[in-house]
Amino acid sequence: MTGTFVGMPSFPTAARSALADETLRGNLRYATHTIRDKRAKAVAELDDWALLREAGKQIKDHTLRNLDRYLLQLEEAVTAAGGVVHWAADAAEANRIVADLVKATGESEVVKVKSMATQEIGLNEALAAEGISAYETDLAELIVQLGDDRPSHILVPAIHRNRGEIRTIFASEMGKWGRAAPDGLSDAPGELAEAARLHLREKFLRAKVGISGANFMVAETGTLAVFESEGNGRMCLTLPETLISVVGIEKVVPTWRDLEVFLQTLPRSSTAERMNPYTTMWTGTTDGDGPSAFHLVLLDNGRTATLADETGRQALRCIRCSACLNVCPVYERAGGHAYGSVYPGPIGAILSPQLRGTGSEIDASLPYASSLCGACYEVCPVAIDIPEVLVHLRDRVAHQGCRGHFLERAAIKAAGWVFEHPGALAAGERAATATRRLHPSRLPGAGAWTNSRDLPPMPPESFRDWWRRNRTRGAAPAGGRKDDGS
Repeated sequence: MTGTFVGMPSFPTAARSALADETLRGNLRYATHTIRDKRAKAVAELDDWALLREAGKQIKDHTLRNLDRYLLQLEEAVTAAGGVVHWAADAAEANRIVADLVKATGESEVVKVKSMATQEIGLNEALAAEGISAYETDLAELIVQLGDDRPSHILVPAIHRNRGEIRTIFASEMGKWGRAAPDGLSDAPGELAEAARLHLREKFLRAKVGISGANFMVAETGTLAVFESEGNGRMCLTLPETLISVVGIEKVVPTWRDLEVFLQTLPRSSTAERMNPYTTMWTGTTDGDGPSAFHLVLLDNGRTATLADETGRQALRCIRCSACLNVCPVYERAGGHAYGSVYPGPIGAILSPQLRGTGSEIDASLPYASSLCGACYEVCPVAIDIPEVLVHLRDRVAHQGCRGHFLERAAIKAAGWVFEHPGALAAGERAATATRRLHPSRLPGAGAWTNSRDLPPMPPESFRDWWRRNRTRGAAPAGGRKDDGS
């Protein structure tokens, strides 16, 4: 599976091919507009939505400020309930822990619940290197895996595929992974879902090891919760003998009661449903009910460094609802693959550069993959000010010298000097005015910007000169303007 994003080019380069793909743009436009319209109706049903949003923000901020304490409380509660907690500083350590746990069972295959954290660390590829086959059981993740593809959306990883493409993938690839698709399979949604159900059922009944993430972890009880819409998660979480959950450390909440807020906001923001179809919660192990062994791998992988950034840390509030993707004009046109990360869209543009750093070409470009329209902030159920963080990260990239042509950097430096010297600025303004008839219609070295825009005409005089000439024509009364009709 080509699931990794290592070595991808910058966002503008990666997005160029997507912008030229009319089928992709049509798929994205239809899907995002459908989801966003449904979400707007679901949210409008709640008179206290603004209060719920603020409550979610406050819960998350409080938890992040006291994350060390709540993680230790979580570890104690999980251990007391019969689970085993492992700490992973980075992707390599997390993958090694999971691979060793699977090998200790003697099994060579696992079934997986849809999990952003395991995609983030490239777990499937790491397990394959150890001779372990990992089978995705979420319908959209199954499509991506069978198609040797990469996910392009947080909620709907196969959003870039239409029904005809999915039918072709099922018909040609399912037999290589297990039960083949039925003969004569059409692109009717019911038939596609039934083909997936039959294909996955044998894997659910055979697998001895399940791997999941979690939407939330409750510190006071050691409870984990997975929200999903298909029931595949319920099968993976209850049928295997061993369950391994890989979860980012930011997913903890202090109390069981805190879940009440997110049980209302997450479904409406993600799937536009009043309540989640399948909400599975488990606490450790119970004799005769569910897995007999439970392992929780707490993943850092850049989260502690993100937490240290006072502005950037608000990205860790994210509950992975994907509402920001569905309203983003950039995502709608470029798609998820251009972001070079398992986290696409606006949230990916601020989360990935913090988790991975801004040293690579793709990560240095992500903070610029936005028009700063603010639609993402308006729909975020935990009020992450994504535009604020984007500007913050742009400043970081600019200061590390990883962004911009040398001419751009030289121009910015020269402009800074001019603005610090008023005399030079005034002389420049007068010179620009005197030579305005000679100015080119396109700026040298800025063709990508000016080729599609007209430069505004230079005024016959600067504001500075206009003010000096006009302010002597009768002084305005103290405390107000002269009443001359202007």
